[in-house]
Amino acid sequence: MHAGYDLIYKISVWLLPALFAITLHEAAHGYAALRFGDDTALRAGRLSLNPLRHVDPVGTILLPGLLLLSGSPFLFGYAKPVPVNFWRLRNPKRDMIWVAAAGPLTNLVMATAAALLVHGVILLPEEFAVWGITNLNNAIVLNIILAVFNMIPLPPLDGGRVAVGLLPEPLSSGLGRLEPYGMLILMFFMLVLPSITSFRINPLAEIIGPPAEFLYQLILTVTGNR
Repeated sequence: MHAGYDLIYKISVWLLPALFAITLHEAAHGYAALRFGDDTALRAGRLSLNPLRHVDPVGTILLPGLLLLSGSPFLFGYAKPVPVNFWRLRNPKRDMIWVAAAGPLTNLVMATAAALLVHGVILLPEEFAVWGITNLNNAIVLNIILAVFNMIPLPPLDGGRVAVGLLPEPLSSGLGRLEPYGMLILMFFMLVLPSITSFRINPLAEIIGPPAEFLYQLILTVTGNR
């Protein structure tokens, strides 16, 4: 019974942070694309701030849930991709940067908002305050990790598309050609390489950890939580 309660509580403090962090990140791409001339998401009915419109059963629910239940040190997930046609943007190479960056920037805004909400939640009765603060802290951490992870300069991650937009030819074309293999490369570094017993360093964690910790401390400081 105690184990069942712990599981329900664990799910309850991660469900909303994960749902909003993953889905609103994706929605932000559609709104940014519309701002720069591409109405593909609007015409497809995917331009919405309703998180349920962007839920992917596997990427938003099953994958994070399995990682959570397995005690994984990180959560990873994805939403239904919001359709963006970069060639419909007014200036595809330049505007691609803003459309791609909109997702991580939205995550940082949500992390900051969660940190500010802590000041109100602590006024609630203790049992509700503890649950609420745990949710908000998870939202801060998860949004920061998603922002930093997605800014890795490897297509199809947002950082890869930002890099393609910033780099001169032929470097941008060469990087862009990696997109079909980008997720396989990431899976190798996330799952395969750390499992090799002789390789004790998780390179992806080493890349994400320092900037994520810096942003976490910065957000807590600027929102008065330090």
